[in-house]
Amino acid sequence: MNSIRLEGDVARLTKTLKNMENTDFKGINQAIAESLRTTTRERFKDQKSPSGKEWKKSIRAREQGGTTLSDSARLKNSIRSKSDESSAAVGTNTIYARTHQFGDKRTIRAKTKNGLKIRVGGKWFTKKQVTIRVPERPFLGISNEDTKEIQSILEDALRDK
Repeated sequence: MNSIRLEGDVARLTKTLKNMENTDFKGINQAIAESLRTTTRERFKDQKSPSGKEWKKSIRAREQGGTTLSDSARLKNSIRSKSDESSAAVGTNTIYARTHQFGDKRTIRAKTKNGLKIRVGGKWFTKKQVTIRVPERPFLGISNEDTKEIQSILEDALRDK
């Protein structure tokens, strides 16, 4: 048989656990989800993954200026949060989000017999197909700072009990 031994202020722990029956978990999870949504959107400005690794600059951002994954801001603006009594989530329904989150290798085939016209290094080429690699640029995830903020939200909510 397994057992757990508790040392310390067991009465306080028991009181906190009893008071958790009346805790507004929906409100707590909503605060967590909104916090994660905010930091996820900030990654587009910071150009860094949740782990702090800088994103590889896109060709468009390198050649035209600006920031990576922000040409139209569609991906950033699609970030949504969702929460209920038992969960908090952040995500997007943008079809190309997975490609940017995890990276991908894609083959683009010509739709006409004339082939694809592509420019590489200022020179134009015609090809039947081109394979490109989109580097991963993770924007979804929980950073160390996010973890600290979640802990703070939980501590504040439970301290009031």
